[in-house]
Amino acid sequence: MKSKILLETSKSVREPQGKKVTAKDVAERAGVSKWTVSRAFTDGASIAPDVKKTVREIAAEMGYTPNLLARSLSTRSTQLIALVVDELGNPNQLRTLDVTTRQLQAKGYSTLLLNISPEYSPATALRLADQFQVDGIIFLGTTLKHELIQFAQQVKHIPLVVILRNSGEADIPYVSTDGYAAGAEIADLFLAQGYSRIGYMAGPLSERTELRRLEGFRDRLKERGIDLATVMEAAHYRREEGMQALLRYMEATPRAGRLEAIFCENDILAIGAMDALVLSNAQNKIAIVGFDDIELANAPSYQLTTFRQPIEYLVGEAILRIVDPEMVGRPSLMAPGTLVIRASHRRTPW
Repeated sequence: MKSKILLETSKSVREPQGKKVTAKDVAERAGVSKWTVSRAFTDGASIAPDVKKTVREIAAEMGYTPNLLARSLSTRSTQLIALVVDELGNPNQLRTLDVTTRQLQAKGYSTLLLNISPEYSPATALRLADQFQVDGIIFLGTTLKHELIQFAQQVKHIPLVVILRNSGEADIPYVSTDGYAAGAEIADLFLAQGYSRIGYMAGPLSERTELRRLEGFRDRLKERGIDLATVMEAAHYRREEGMQALLRYMEATPRAGRLEAIFCENDILAIGAMDALVLSNAQNKIAIVGFDDIELANAPSYQLTTFRQPIEYLVGEAILRIVDPEMVGRPSLMAPGTLVIRASHRRTPW
């Protein structure tokens, strides 16, 4: 009988199902003002510890949670950061998204994911970010098309930063790996293997976004007296696109004149290129190097030599440029990466 009474008492403090409990309801039950309830859920607010404890206990019993959107009207901060992406088929962007959301959550921020696609235009996505009054916008390896650039230049009240790519715009800060230096280092690796017919596989072209990997690669080859033999283009950063790009090249090029080595703009294109070699019974006949060091790169069937970006560090620096008042407006950052040597940069002659 006693347990039944306790159960009924516990039920009686909750509001009827379907009715949202408000701060006013908690205040009436606790015998305090609505503003005292608000302070009990605001970090650093002036409130007696015992009052705070009592209010939070009653709120928990009633099923109350604070309305963050309402609070944002008074604090002028939504604690919401918009993340703009456009290539979720690229595993490295998924990894970067994971790292970014974890680091933001650790700082008390929530995220609004804006996945740009042919059906969902950049202008529509960024208008939504503005309407939600986000505290900042992070472009995660996103191709900065004209619409994005135009919007970014208009919303001066929202801090923004580009990560993993150079913005190409003086007033849009970026945090990225030094792609030019990385390209030069990969060229040196190929030259050390004695290769002379060397190519590059590029992803989607963008007038506004500069990775600088191709430039560094081509310039170092030229310094050593080697011309870049060809640049293949893939429409998207996807394995299938990398595979088809190399298959088309091999069908159009006699075996004797084919490339000895290819630097692919990222790992997923490189893995597609390696699959093309397997399909053509030409495994290991062309040296392949990628960029990003995704998890699949270390798989026994690939053992892809690649260039690792310091993702955790870059994300941390990007977030600081959004949420730390002392860091907002700081210059763009270019960080060094690490060449990861495995096996794919070596080839077996035809």
